[in-house]
Amino acid sequence: MWLVGLFLHANLPVQIVMVLLLLASIWTWAIIASHWGKMRRINRENDRFERDFWKSEDIDSFYEARGRSDLPSAKILAAGIAEWRRSTNGKHLDKDGTRARLAVAMHSAVGAETDRAASKLNILATVGSVAPFVGLFGTVLGIMFSFSAIAAEKNTSLDVVAPGIAEALFATAIGLFAAIPAVIAYNRFSYGINRLEARLQRFADGFHATLSRELEMES
Repeated sequence: MWLVGLFLHANLPVQIVMVLLLLASIWTWAIIASHWGKMRRINRENDRFERDFWKSEDIDSFYEARGRSDLPSAKILAAGIAEWRRSTNGKHLDKDGTRARLAVAMHSAVGAETDRAASKLNILATVGSVAPFVGLFGTVLGIMFSFSAIAAEKNTSLDVVAPGIAEALFATAIGLFAAIPAVIAYNRFSYGINRLEARLQRFADGFHATLSRELEMES
């Protein structure tokens, strides 16, 4: 295959750059596949969890049965329940303070779950922004070596110049091959993370409203 030939005939520093870019591309695709599968599972299971929660008539029973799972919505439910129990366990109930603490606890849980879901996306952003420049660095090295070979042979014919230039440009092509999927995936996944954050915040707001109504019934 002529691409393999370009790699094999390139100088060692250019080959190192190419290998690093290929490894970055493999890493990128592994992250893309892993994150896509994770988000698909989270969204599907969150749908079921929230649907069942809003149908439940006993929050405590639902929490004991399903509130200790690793789902983002379950984490928010757990944060709200834990703060509710701490705030309503004393002799004197501060309703306004309880509402504020519930909001802070669940908002913090939303942020933590969003950060957890977005883990490793920074790698996609790094590869997307750095890989083209690494490829360009390999191209510059390849062109420098080509010009050195031309000067040594004192021959500027196309047969002498073209192979070295092609090998050098191949490094830029690999850099773009690594960067383009990373940028597309990062933008798409960031949109998905923003949607998840908005959804979790809506769930937290709804649960906060439910607990606020419970507060109104407290003496």
